[in-house]
This record gives sequence, C-alpha cells and structure tokens, in this order.
Amino acid sequence: MSTRYEIIIFWSKEDQSYIAEVPELPGCMADGETYQQALSSAEQIIQEWIETARELGRSIPEPKGRLAYA
Repeated sequence: MSTRYEIIIFWSKEDQSYIAEVPELPGCMADGETYQQALSSAEQIIQEWIETARELGRSIPEPKGRLAYA
C-alpha cells in the first residue's frame, strides 16, 4: 500500500511509543512500538479514515504531500 498523504512520526516520551500523525486528515493518528510499526499503522488508519469518510458522505481532502510549514 502506498499513501500520498504526509505522515509525521515522532517519539512520545509520555506514551513510550512512536506517534504517527496525518495532518491533512483531521484526527488521523496511529502509534507503534517502533518507527516501522507506527508507519504501518498509519497507512492502515489512512485507508480506514477514507473508507469511513466515504460511508458518511464526507469530503476527502486531496493529498498535498509535504506541507509547507513546520
């Protein structure tokens, strides 16, 4: 599976896990014990987010790729 949405992955000391955020899809986040697990989980969650949005008749943002702010 490949995604064109930007995924930001960082270590959360509080959660003791890697957190993967997808800024273009509100509320779309995942976690994992390793960087790779967080990335894999994020790719799965992106697909689920899109499927749910379709089922609810909500709009799905076009992927912009890398965002221009930090």
